[in-house]
Amino acid sequence: MRLALVLQGGVDRGGVDRVIPSRLWILERLAHRHDVHVFGLGQDEEAGDWELLGARVHDVGTAPRKSRRLLARFGALHREAPFDVVHAFFGWPGVYAAVLGRRHRVPVLYSPCGGEFVALRDIGYGMRCTLVGRVGSAVAAAGAARVTVATPHMQRLAEARGVRTERVPLGVALDRWPAAAPRPRDPSRPARLLHVGDLRPVKDQGTLLAAAARLFGAGVPFTLDVAGADTTRGATARVAATLGLGDVVRWHGTLRHDALRALVDQADVLLVTSRHEAGPLVVLEAALAGVPTVGTAVGHVAEWAPHAAVAVPVGDAAALARETAALLADEPRRLALAAAAQRLALGIDADATVAAFERIYGELRETRAARGWRGLDTRRVLRMLLSNV
Repeated sequence: MRLALVLQGGVDRGGVDRVIPSRLWILERLAHRHDVHVFGLGQDEEAGDWELLGARVHDVGTAPRKSRRLLARFGALHREAPFDVVHAFFGWPGVYAAVLGRRHRVPVLYSPCGGEFVALRDIGYGMRCTLVGRVGSAVAAAGAARVTVATPHMQRLAEARGVRTERVPLGVALDRWPAAAPRPRDPSRPARLLHVGDLRPVKDQGTLLAAAARLFGAGVPFTLDVAGADTTRGATARVAATLGLGDVVRWHGTLRHDALRALVDQADVLLVTSRHEAGPLVVLEAALAGVPTVGTAVGHVAEWAPHAAVAVPVGDAAALARETAALLADEPRRLALAAAAQRLALGIDADATVAAFERIYGELRETRAARGWRGLDTRRVLRMLLSNV
């Protein structure tokens, strides 16, 4: 099949930095069997084309008129050889895909992977915070023949907005991130806690540090490794210092995937404090490395609790500290949670993800051949908006 993937970015020509690993794993597997073209919406400032993992990337850059460049580039390639399916990841790529699908009568698969169905207005997170975002969310959903999400948590959010979805988890590539058996913890040394996520409000590192301060005050020996880009210009680290955590929290910044794996391999428990997650991938990565998760009831944490993860209410630092301490004090339970999580992660790896997408691509191609594809229905967009979707 000839496939067009529409992505915001994460497909840097070097394939190492400025990438989203889960997208690369999908891209690499699809390119082994299909003619894959990636349309980037601003990977670089200037527009450009390059090969990546067997696929051809067409980045429209960030300069003005990028929408016009996207339409022109897609149209030219579609005239050379028609695309069978357009597949968009995240909300705004979904909007562009809806337009492309309508214009060229190509069926669209839309995979929202972030805040498409939420509005956390106090921190300005989610497409539904603004009228423009709500219209965009409705256009992306209405312009798609099929919509997939990674978790039941995300399905519930979508269905509350009138969007029917099917679950396709975005799994980990076992050849790039191999499984390792859960390891017993040495009780003579401080526990190794890990948090992975950019320092920004939706990840709620305030709750993370408040929970860490409670653990520290209770005399629980631990270190906390934090990996992720700091968008707070050091403010989060200063909060940690005021809480007396300067000697136990270690800030690693943005890490390449091999360095992140080394950090995960040393961890005893992964902590997730996000106010919203569509996944997240790090829970699957930790599970495959034999590390259980204690976190807020979002994404895979909500899906797997209580048998393969420990879930606490969003923003509840006291519960996070209490459950973390309890898990560290019960080694058989910690190992059992890790083993259960690993079994689940192994069942939804990157190969399973791509197989599910290929099945949907084939069904969309057959539907288009049998009945044609009209694309974006503006009346459906209006119905969704009027019903507060």
